Amino acid sequence: MEYLAIAEKYTDFKITKDGIQIATLNYKNWFKFNAEIEISNSKYLVEPIGFWGTTVEVLDGKKVLLKFTINWGSNIIIETYFDDEKSYIFKHRGFFNESFVLTDQKGSELLMMKPNFKWNNLNYGYKITTTSIFESLNNKNILLLNSLHCANYYMSIMAGMG
Repeated sequence: MEYLAIAEKYTDFKITKDGIQIATLNYKNWFKFNAEIEISNSKYLVEPIGFWGTTVEVLDGKKVLLKFTINWGSNIIIETYFDDEKSYIFKHRGFFNESFVLTDQKGSELLMMKPNFKWNNLNYGYKITTTSIFESLNNKNILLLNSLHCANYYMSIMAGMG
């Protein structure tokens, strides 16, 4: 399956599939990691925790749905707390042919994100390709939006903005 994530005003991302908007990721401020995810009239908060804010949680009200932390290898470890606990790894690949990949605990690739920047309208976004394994997940939309947030988090950390 293919999705597009397009930034509007640098703080608002819209996710579309087949030209239809399915979700949004809205940052309160570009230099902060606090955000709000909206999927089908449901809203989730994305909030850094701890003094340094190196761990980020996605909340449904007060319930933690997932959290992620960047490790020393520059991978982002995602722990989910939906119906059962699972771990995923979000990795950055390449430099000139840059992409991000989400894998499960077995190393199976679930999605790949390729960033693109359009100089003519200063639009930033990602082309996201998912596998059938990813599409079969019950909470795929939250993982999709969290992956978008992880890519933005990684890019801002590497740019020294975090």
